[in-house]
Amino acid sequence: MMGSRAGAALALAAGGLMAAGCGAGAAEPSGGEESAPHGHVEGAREAAEPQWRLVLADTAAGSLHTLDPATKKAARVGEAAGAEEAATDGRFAYFSSGGSTTVLDSGAWTVDHGDHVHYYTAEPAVLGEVATGGGLRAAADKAVSALVSGAGIRFLDRAALADGEIVRTAADLGGAAALPYGERLVVAGRDGSVRVFDRSGASAAAAIAEDCPDPRGQAVTRRGAVIGCSDGALVVTGEGGSLKAEKIAYPDEGADPVRSFHHRPGAPVLAGAAGDDGVWVLDVAAGEWTLLDTGPAAAVSAAGEQMPLLVLGEDGRLSAYDPATGERTAQNRLMDAETAGASPAPSLTVDTARAYVNDPAADAVYEVDYNDDLRLARTFDLAFSPDLMVETGW
Repeated sequence: MMGSRAGAALALAAGGLMAAGCGAGAAEPSGGEESAPHGHVEGAREAAEPQWRLVLADTAAGSLHTLDPATKKAARVGEAAGAEEAATDGRFAYFSSGGSTTVLDSGAWTVDHGDHVHYYTAEPAVLGEVATGGGLRAAADKAVSALVSGAGIRFLDRAALADGEIVRTAADLGGAAALPYGERLVVAGRDGSVRVFDRSGASAAAAIAEDCPDPRGQAVTRRGAVIGCSDGALVVTGEGGSLKAEKIAYPDEGADPVRSFHHRPGAPVLAGAAGDDGVWVLDVAAGEWTLLDTGPAAAVSAAGEQMPLLVLGEDGRLSAYDPATGERTAQNRLMDAETAGASPAPSLTVDTARAYVNDPAADAVYEVDYNDDLRLARTFDLAFSPDLMVETGW
């Protein structure tokens, strides 16, 4: 069933999502009597609050769908044959089949001008395909989207994407992790080196002194860009030619390093599975890691500073933890262990008001109020299997 959503979405903090939200195509109009209103984007509708949109793939049918929590409407929007992985950079969703990735404009995004924010929706559309490999990850700033996979890095022009075209902006720089950040491209190589390029891919600065062995995982937060390494996390801050980096080393806990980071967009608290030992929590502002004894996790995400850590266990139970104490504060069984342990694993996404978990076996998506003891706010019953899921609008 679909009930009413309790509470309006909280406004995103100004300046919080510069890395992923300053949407291309939102140039300020020139003056004059016929000029468009401030923030006008041709073909888009502006709203007063964030416009979250779930993008889902039915892998057996090869179909792509959107689900709008505000209207409760689901729609088929395209095809992605053989999709195995999904990623998003805030507006665009990417579905990889291993050798290629389908690019979808989800039609939901945020433009952050620093002192104020605009929220937009438009009709979703499949833009085409990009050659990639497995292990897909995505990140973006207002000008460049970076797709990282086993086949290397593909840098895409974000303004062209907003206009419906796929245009490469730089050559493959051969890295294992990449983040557009501070008007530069920060690239971690498979050899552990970290280099900084301008947006064209030409070298813009000397290599960052800190190394990053075995790069894995990446995220952009209000406190800096983060690249996961086998010995900790590399946090890059600054802008332009003044970028600097600091390593936050793992404590001597003996747990496996994280393979990927998960968090509410922009928030400086990150989470990642620590193998079978539990979950690592990285507080970027405090510069420290915490290992929580949660047991094996099917999916994890952090809601933010002084907010819950969410863990979907392999038993199908969603739990909330206090990151500071490690205490479990709430739990709610959403699915059985067989579904939670399936491949691909369920996804757990977190926005400013709700968390979403997909359940392919039940053809459903669960909306959870993580601020109300993990109350199941709504169940979206679907006419397809939501095997892969990402959330856009940030």
